[in-house]
Amino acid sequence: MSNKTPICVDLDGSLIHSDLLLESFLLLIKRNPLYLLLVPFWLLRGKAVLKAEIAARVELNGAALPYTQAFVAWLREQKQQGRALWLCTASDHRLAQAVADHLQIFDGVLASDGQTNLSGSNKAKALVARFGEKGFDYCGNHRVDLKVWGHARQAVVVNGAAGLVKQAQSVTALGPVFEAPVVGLRAVTKALRVHQWAKNALIFVPLATAHRLNDGGALFHSLLAFAAFSLCASSVYLLNDMLDLESDRQHHSKCRRPFASGQLSLLFGLVMAPGLLVAAIALSCLLPWQFLGVLAAYYVVTLAYSFKLKRVVMIDVLVLAGLYTVRIVAGAAAAAIPLSFWLLMFSIFIFLSLAIVKRYAELYVMREKGKLTASGRGYQVADLSILQNLGTASGYISILVLALYVNSPDIAVMYGHPKVVWALVPVMLYWISRIWMETHRGNMHDDPLVYAMKDRISLLTGGAAVAVMWLAM
Repeated sequence: MSNKTPICVDLDGSLIHSDLLLESFLLLIKRNPLYLLLVPFWLLRGKAVLKAEIAARVELNGAALPYTQAFVAWLREQKQQGRALWLCTASDHRLAQAVADHLQIFDGVLASDGQTNLSGSNKAKALVARFGEKGFDYCGNHRVDLKVWGHARQAVVVNGAAGLVKQAQSVTALGPVFEAPVVGLRAVTKALRVHQWAKNALIFVPLATAHRLNDGGALFHSLLAFAAFSLCASSVYLLNDMLDLESDRQHHSKCRRPFASGQLSLLFGLVMAPGLLVAAIALSCLLPWQFLGVLAAYYVVTLAYSFKLKRVVMIDVLVLAGLYTVRIVAGAAAAAIPLSFWLLMFSIFIFLSLAIVKRYAELYVMREKGKLTASGRGYQVADLSILQNLGTASGYISILVLALYVNSPDIAVMYGHPKVVWALVPVMLYWISRIWMETHRGNMHDDPLVYAMKDRISLLTGGAAVAVMWLAM
């Protein structure tokens, strides 16, 4: 008899490692950020209304969610044994139905309907009305589910916090327990992309090229700028990952990102993103006002990239190149160093080449997987050859700019042995050629700068370049 008891399944945090309200909210603001102005008015009319208004304006892909795989497998086993499965969630009915349509294991769906928020006591009343007191087993993950478990025949704890199992056992019989995956500091640092902070070392380039690394005041300002830029960048990374959940989940490697995989709560990201931005602005107030202007421009352009520009062919790589270059501009603003025309031109072309490397590497993987387009991008596999031509040309133009600089009168002012700087030209020519050769062979990381920081040959090449500059001084 017990094996015929219906199983009622909670969705948010249990069936999936996420929350459909937050998922749909992010889909909404990605569609149009101006909806943020309406959200408070919807919430004033009640949480059920808020969920319904958001659900009516978005389309949820039920296949692109981080399901609790072990739990789903158990549910399928129970279904094969003849037990009825019901999806019972506080999420809006439209979104819950999309999940049920994808899994195709549920006999029915009970969810919020725009009037009643089906959570806690409301959910308990609805389940008792349909199945009777102690007439169902309930699967949940949160303390609010204790109100439901008190009326259930058995509690199935899924992804519950420490101590929840004992609390559930105190109100009803305990069934199977599916432990929550351990989320460590590594997931947090991965979400913040701390390893990407190395890119912000570009802030020190104006200081180095002006030969002012021994200037204590300018160096301190550059360190503050590095910290502010790193915090701001992490804020953007969090927001970008949350807005790009669906396409990341379809990517061969990005699907393992903390938000896409469900390792980290979206609520964590929604709190941390503005928090990091505020901290970055606070640090910027200690620097010249020009730096804050550059940081603001970086943030605005990055937001535009996240919402729209990343899906526009060629505009995306031009923006990426600009975002790398703006770090050099920020370093000059922080240390009050005049910008060099030669440095800016070299930066634009070298970073455009590397930005195209990034897109080429993504498309190469798509081709190997038999796909024709890159998810969330405007590129097609057929574009590989033209991207390679554009990328190598841009890389070689950057070397030409370097060669012209070495041959200009400006070089004699900065270096005691200016002819030695000529050695930089073949060093850089070798490096950019090798980068493109590795990319063409499919050996390139998603991010060429991350690849360079781990690649022994690239590190040796960088060391050679530093040695040349030192000898030239």
